[in-house]
Amino acid sequence: MTTDKFTDVRVGVIGVGVMGHDHVTRITERIKGARVTAVYDFMADTAEKVAAEAGAEVFPSWEEVVVSDQVDAVLIASPGKFHAEQTIACIEAGKPVLCEKPLAMNPDDAYRVVEAEKASGSRYVSLGFMRRFDREYAELHDALRNRELGDLLVLNMKHRNADPHPSFTDSMMVYDSAVHEIDALHYFLDEKVVEVQSIMPRSTRNAPQGLHDPMILLFRTESGIIVTDELYVTTKGGYEVRTEAVGSEGTSTIGMEIGRVTTQKHDGSWGGSVHPDFRPRFLDAYDAEVREWIAAVKNGRNVAERSATAWDGYLTAATCEAAEKALSADGFVPVTVRDHP
Repeated sequence: MTTDKFTDVRVGVIGVGVMGHDHVTRITERIKGARVTAVYDFMADTAEKVAAEAGAEVFPSWEEVVVSDQVDAVLIASPGKFHAEQTIACIEAGKPVLCEKPLAMNPDDAYRVVEAEKASGSRYVSLGFMRRFDREYAELHDALRNRELGDLLVLNMKHRNADPHPSFTDSMMVYDSAVHEIDALHYFLDEKVVEVQSIMPRSTRNAPQGLHDPMILLFRTESGIIVTDELYVTTKGGYEVRTEAVGSEGTSTIGMEIGRVTTQKHDGSWGGSVHPDFRPRFLDAYDAEVREWIAAVKNGRNVAERSATAWDGYLTAATCEAAEKALSADGFVPVTVRDHP
């Protein structure tokens, strides 16, 4: 679509829980050139409240949001199990869509989205992996593409949260937490993961029953790079993400700025503070992600240049499937990836 440069992009939002509500507030208060015109959520009271804040209309179904002539583009923040169906509906309606991660809960459904977009003859899908819009992530991405560290040998990643939901499981550790590092490693390296292994250290006493925490995932890429992902979601501290790239001619680390990292010792502590959760840590990245998506839609490009694509979403889903299998397997589990249509 192409909108007049003086006309706001009219956005329909499907799902206005925590992330969807954040996005409505973002568009309403901080993003120029757009306004929320339609809202749908399974919880009618939630939809009414959020719509009132944005001056939007509540729709009785997500399908009606997608096809409405009051909506130019759709932002999906519903539960992940609905993403594939809703994204395909947007493609078929010719509506640009920014879909929160994951694209789908399994690679087969994610591949259906890729095929639907291919059949449409246009690109419509931007996938909400916000780390691609973070300044530090972008700088490391460029450094690796420019070979500033020589040959990349190892990528060490860390993902820590204060507390998970009481029903958090090992599988959720993969699909809710590691999924971000899996997309990030594809973003940094531009090559596929061929196999993945899980390692279970001694678990913290803070972990809910049945959850192995911390957990370490090892990924091996096509060229032999090893990626480690340390996942620790019951630190009782806050939200921390770090990445260290180890190359033949140097190393580079992101996520170490004062205010982002705290190290505690028995005799005291040093450093600034740690973010309570992921939203303040990546506030600027979320703003940039939505801002660039709106600008792209306004200019008729449909998708933001830096956004993850439907194909990126498929690669992540295929890698997550292998990582989940690795939780109960010995050694490395192969990642099965179909051909790009």
